[in-house]
Amino acid sequence: MSSIKKIKLGSQGLEVPVQGLGCMGMTSLAGNDIYGQANETESIATIHRALELGVNFLDTADLYGPLLNERLLQKALGTNREKYIVATKFGYEVDDDEQLTWRINGQPDYVKKSAERSLKNLGTDYIDLYYLHRVDPETPIEDTVGAMAELVQSGKVRYIGLSEVSAATLRKAHAVHPVTAVQTEYSLFERSPEDNGILETLHELGIGFVSYSPLGRGFLTGDIKTPDDFPANDFRRTIPRFQGENFYKNLELVTEIGKLASEKGITPSQLAIAWTLAKGTVPIPGTKKVKYVEDNIAASDVILTEKELAHLESIVPSGAALGDRYDQNAMAGVNL
Repeated sequence: MSSIKKIKLGSQGLEVPVQGLGCMGMTSLAGNDIYGQANETESIATIHRALELGVNFLDTADLYGPLLNERLLQKALGTNREKYIVATKFGYEVDDDEQLTWRINGQPDYVKKSAERSLKNLGTDYIDLYYLHRVDPETPIEDTVGAMAELVQSGKVRYIGLSEVSAATLRKAHAVHPVTAVQTEYSLFERSPEDNGILETLHELGIGFVSYSPLGRGFLTGDIKTPDDFPANDFRRTIPRFQGENFYKNLELVTEIGKLASEKGITPSQLAIAWTLAKGTVPIPGTKKVKYVEDNIAASDVILTEKELAHLESIVPSGAALGDRYDQNAMAGVNL
């Protein structure tokens, strides 16, 4: 196994490699592909290669599939469960027929039901990090986190986390049971945690920051040149950031990032990941291909000087990317 650096995620005792692996794209979602079609054999090989390189922190959710992603992880983990740190999420309601209702459910009984289902699908008796995927506007966060705390007390969950929450919600949750990590979209293209008080609150409370989509949903790789480069049923086609005029304006920023990466002798992806690392987050770039996981993990060795960071942030200042990061429905689920 590689000697990739490990760090404490939050202050509750969880130690993880400086970078994780996002598994969302390894299965479809409600019939739609996420980042193009996936191949199960290649996806499992990617998880195994990540482990060889020292990246054993896997991120999934019951939403992905639904449930198929967790089952894929069970196959990948096999008899090596203890070698991995598995994070999964709940909150988007999945009914007893394994169908998504798209309702967000944070009710205590559903928290426990979801956890039991995830344990079964992952083929394990404990979840390392259990996140509330989105905040249920109908259920007090204290009630949801209270149920999550009971899972910790019973040994079914080791640490708890929240995803896409406001600073105010986070404070309420942390008062009920210590929160280990918050997962939020954060990249050169999505800098809102810097402006909405989340970064300061995490620092103040000693909570770790897991940044998802550090590659701007693949856009920062530089491989996407026109909207037609997204496969036909790829969900990115629904995102305002990648539509019409916004697409081409944002592409100009990607071109500039690519020039800087080229000067440093690294790929645009590596530059984007190195930036999130330099900001003190644990990025979880998603991929389902071995060659990309190798490329992404190599970013952990990239050092950006203060001067390079300042130059990068002058090219892509906060708010430079045009268009929302989700469509209107999905944005409504973000707890601002």
